[in-house]
Amino acid sequence: MTAIIILSIVFTILLLWGVPVSFAIGVATLVALFGFLPDATQALLVSAQRMTSSLDSFTLVAIPLFILAGNIMNTGGIALRLIDFARVVVGRLPGSLAHISCLANALFGSISGSAVASAAAVGATLTPQQRAAGYNMPFCAAVNAISSPAGLLIPPSGALIVYSLISGGTPVDVLFVAGYIPGILMVAMAMVWIAVKAARGEFPKEVYRYTAKESLTISLRAIPALLLIVIVMGGIVGGIFTATEAAGIAALYTFILGRFFYKTLDNRALIKSTLDAAVGTAVVMLMVGVSMTMAWLLASSGAATLLSEAIIGFSSNPYVLMLLFNVLLLLVGTFLDITPALLIFTPIFLPAAMAVGISPVHFGIIIVYNLCIGITTPPVGSTLFVSSRVGQVSLAQMTRPLMPLFALQGVGLLLVTFIPALSTWLPSVLLGKAG
Repeated sequence: MTAIIILSIVFTILLLWGVPVSFAIGVATLVALFGFLPDATQALLVSAQRMTSSLDSFTLVAIPLFILAGNIMNTGGIALRLIDFARVVVGRLPGSLAHISCLANALFGSISGSAVASAAAVGATLTPQQRAAGYNMPFCAAVNAISSPAGLLIPPSGALIVYSLISGGTPVDVLFVAGYIPGILMVAMAMVWIAVKAARGEFPKEVYRYTAKESLTISLRAIPALLLIVIVMGGIVGGIFTATEAAGIAALYTFILGRFFYKTLDNRALIKSTLDAAVGTAVVMLMVGVSMTMAWLLASSGAATLLSEAIIGFSSNPYVLMLLFNVLLLLVGTFLDITPALLIFTPIFLPAAMAVGISPVHFGIIIVYNLCIGITTPPVGSTLFVSSRVGQVSLAQMTRPLMPLFALQGVGLLLVTFIPALSTWLPSVLLGKAG
């Protein structure tokens, strides 16, 4: 209990003081180690050793490579090609530009691996068109914010790689395949509300119709980018390479695509993409290092077991516990970004979930789905702020159109929580594993 109390107090004080989350975790863990170990020197040595050893992981190599691949894909015209492709697929639907936003976010997010990058790229491209067509811009910004995190569930996903590591080695390939249906469901929930509003006549009548030749031309321009998903997931599902090797292939493929096919990746863009990937990797790895040290402290001190037993003591009914997890994680998601939230709460909640029969794969999808909703909610919802900025609307204007979208995402979350097959069926069919 001493470790829990010290960690909680110091971490909370530092967060309220405005200290970045990774530093707050690191300092709070170190202070707690001073109380747990015999002397300060040993605490410092253990902290350094745990940070270093936690980063010595082949699985983690996938993160910088996927970040690099996403950065390269973000340069020059990729978003526009995917939006044009989405226009071909759903452009005939009433409320077409809102539907296009959802589908483009799913496609671009799954390729870039970043909800923020997706919200920025898709929002910036579609906002002028939506405004010119007479759409309600607060609603369009809300749709952009709520659909952009879908790429964190649809593989390849850095969030699922982090969960794999912190959960004790849940297979990344199984998690990747498990994320498809919930990720698609997240987008579908937003599109359902768009369809309802379209049926009420709340959108302009403009739709997009293409001839067969135009549709083929647009699709052929987008196929090279979409092939990245096919190559990565096809290789993983087919057992040709691991998730980490797939990340290397993705980085190489995007380099070839940007440099020689689309010809948008000049030397300056390549250097910027690489430097941005280095910075992004440093941020993630620091977070992983300090969080894994905290997880070790919680396990070694018995605090993790104590918390898990307390949760199970609340109720041994898996349905009650899953509702409790959802409530807690939705609250957590309002003030923590997805990576620190995964790293902090997975070691606490997962043992309790497994104790009542919830598989690690199913729980991984539940926690990521929850935190995807979290990054669309104030006060620190990253996609919310990005969508507000690129849509040129205030957060206050987005509040009302967000409410029904949040409600439908809640329905999607309950479906994913209480129908395990939504997460486990596809891995069992394609990989012979259900988690």
